Amino acid sequence: MTTSMTTSMAMDRYAPSEIEKKWQERWAADGLYRTPDDDTRPKFYCLDFFPYPSGDGLSVGHCRNYIPTDLVSRHKRMKGYSVLHPMGWDAFGLPAENEAILRGRHPSAMVPQYTANFKRQLHLIGTSYDWSREINSSSPDYYRWTQWFFLLLHRRGLAYRATAPANWCPSCATVLANEEVEAGTCWRCGSPVAKTDLPQWFFRITAYADRLLEDLETIDWPEKIILMQRNWIGRSEGVEIAFGLDVPGVEEKELRVFTTRPDTVYGITFMVLAPEHPLVEKLTTPDKRAEVEAYVEAARRQTEIERLSTEKEKTGVFIGAYCNNLLSGENVPIFVADYALLTYGTGIVMGVPAHDHRDFDFARKYGLPIKTVIAPPGYQGEPLDAAYVEPGTMVNSGPFDGIPSEEGKTALAEYLEKRGWGRRTVTYRLRDWLISRQRYWGAPIPIIYCPKCGELPVPEEDLPVLLPQVEQYAPSGTGKSPLANVPEFLHTTCPHCQGPAERETDTMGGFACSSWYFLRFTSPAYDHGPFEPDAMRYWMPVDLYVGGAEHAVMHLLYARFWTKVMYDAGLVPFGEPFARLMNQGIVHAADGQRMSKSKGNVIAPDAVVERHGADALRAYELFMAPFEMNVNWSDEGLAGVSRWLNRVWNLVLSPVETARLGRAPETRELRRLMHQTIRRVSEDVERFRFNTMVAALMEYTNGLTRAKEAGPVDAAAWGEAIDKLLLLMAPSAPHLAEELWGRTSAEGGGHAYSIHNQSWPEWDEELAREEEITLVVQVNGKLRDRLRVPVDITEERSKELALASARVRAHTEGKQVLRVIYVPGRLVNVVVR
Repeated sequence: MTTSMTTSMAMDRYAPSEIEKKWQERWAADGLYRTPDDDTRPKFYCLDFFPYPSGDGLSVGHCRNYIPTDLVSRHKRMKGYSVLHPMGWDAFGLPAENEAILRGRHPSAMVPQYTANFKRQLHLIGTSYDWSREINSSSPDYYRWTQWFFLLLHRRGLAYRATAPANWCPSCATVLANEEVEAGTCWRCGSPVAKTDLPQWFFRITAYADRLLEDLETIDWPEKIILMQRNWIGRSEGVEIAFGLDVPGVEEKELRVFTTRPDTVYGITFMVLAPEHPLVEKLTTPDKRAEVEAYVEAARRQTEIERLSTEKEKTGVFIGAYCNNLLSGENVPIFVADYALLTYGTGIVMGVPAHDHRDFDFARKYGLPIKTVIAPPGYQGEPLDAAYVEPGTMVNSGPFDGIPSEEGKTALAEYLEKRGWGRRTVTYRLRDWLISRQRYWGAPIPIIYCPKCGELPVPEEDLPVLLPQVEQYAPSGTGKSPLANVPEFLHTTCPHCQGPAERETDTMGGFACSSWYFLRFTSPAYDHGPFEPDAMRYWMPVDLYVGGAEHAVMHLLYARFWTKVMYDAGLVPFGEPFARLMNQGIVHAADGQRMSKSKGNVIAPDAVVERHGADALRAYELFMAPFEMNVNWSDEGLAGVSRWLNRVWNLVLSPVETARLGRAPETRELRRLMHQTIRRVSEDVERFRFNTMVAALMEYTNGLTRAKEAGPVDAAAWGEAIDKLLLLMAPSAPHLAEELWGRTSAEGGGHAYSIHNQSWPEWDEELAREEEITLVVQVNGKLRDRLRVPVDITEERSKELALASARVRAHTEGKQVLRVIYVPGRLVNVVVR
């Protein structure tokens, strides 16, 4: 036996602050993570959600996103992939401008400072981004192409201007898209949102509703995100039914109502118009006008969430007019009520109180008839004391009496279509995307208004329409952008007649910038288009996209829409931008509260790295919980991971007693543990099971420690086992792995730089296979013994050993063995009486 050192240097103290700074500087100087432009290897595009920089910088919660994607990217490089792992800044829009106003600064000066801090922190935690591809959405060479995409949508009839009720946030002093209103409040500042009429720019996302639904089947996304998008798009199949109108002075001769329940049409006893519906003003009789106008004004101050609340008492006002149910011949009173929304169907709801809970409550309140037309089982004609909404048998429905209600839906639809009183159709909850913002800090909308030529797009060769540098940029609150007060921006020349004209002064919401940024990363310096076609075809679509679930019906929906428009325009050969999506869980403070600056409980990575090192932070973020699960921060958990890294340092660098043991049982066991760990870690990385991956590395460390302490160990097997430990740790603890890789080798001279350019270890299934298994032995179903037996043991030998066990014999002697049940490789159960 001999005693040898596996290190090229004497062991010293593990000092993360020293080795991490050293390697970060060298990796940056060497361009170690720079993505080659031309590569024949298979590609892997790993992308984080486009972050907007804030003054608070990164928290350990943000790291829950960036560390796992860094691990995956490092792993894929070692697996032989050409990896694109870029980073940039979603710097335009409300978050940045609101922060600038709060700080009393100009966003153009604040954003570079904040992005520099974010970048510093991302360096600090050891991420491997290709910073040569960094982009910033507030840079003219970026938003030039955001404006270019606006013009593409405009040419294709998908960008239009209309005056419409809009969601107005009084605090942000701008309108919001429907998707940016959360529970009746602004998604950014939390202020209650009101309705106001303004001329706005929209993107016609509804034209893609069906494709946005259908293609959800083609992507590997979390089911909860897919469900949220399905529900938001809200496809409903039904019938649009005509009701007669004969009101003096009103040119409209019918109301058209969408319903998914045509089987209940004979049960209509009232009709409801949304307060915003244009027919409200036309149909309201003079004696009802004051009451109706007051009600409409009050309804417009409510959010859609409030109006649709199941807990809110249903209210309405009779407008004095009637429509005619063409099927029953009955005249039906028309109400205005806030639970009808202009944004759903036709903005008119048919009141069938016997078979709809809201209608039932409304009818009870206003003394309206409740007419049963769908009979529940056992129905004998008695009045219903609650709405019956399940299938049943049609009654009081003329020629359709006795038909099962589900069949009645089809029969009524056909009957209405034959008579020209209705048509089968589809409606959606999804509304067109409102893109206008009455704010300064955003990409100017490239439209010119000429008094002679009308509305004209800015010629492509004149892009970008530059955002002017102004001192006063705060929102006016008047419904107009601050750009309307900048004469040198507002006044321009008509591109058609060369006469005086004015620019559009609204800017685009920030989600326009993030709807295509993933394409820009493929060729960020390209100047002849938004992306270089060959680079786009090589890298896209994104293989792995990681971020929070909060943008399920905003960014993720918008990016899918823009991609489909690009596909139809022949710009890209794919219809979905993100093949696989993963959502990380939230890191709460130790007391379970969400981290926030106001609570003073935000944990920044800087302090953690200073105390424990970046690798400890990285490994703990991976180990703390399953990736998608919310978790509370734990200083004790972090300290435990830090101790493990110290054990690895000592294990690798301290002396070990070695000898040539060949194929001794100890050597075989060491190699088996190594191959089993390679398999576990490799499979866990692919499945995003980072917590169990770190656990496997910890168990491997413990196994190596036991083997070392039992000594001696086979020199070749030990050297290989240590090499594999470092390679497996390299993606999660890159600095420690790099340092130890350079210090160690069987010859004592250190491995060649860099460990991150090495190949990922492969496992051998035969070597990973257990030689022994544990066989559980029961008597009448109760555990009596556990036996270590060869993995290839036969059934006959298993039963023989079980019956021979002294612990088993104590429960079988003097009894009759009825049978012996065998579960291969797991269990023997002896049945006695």
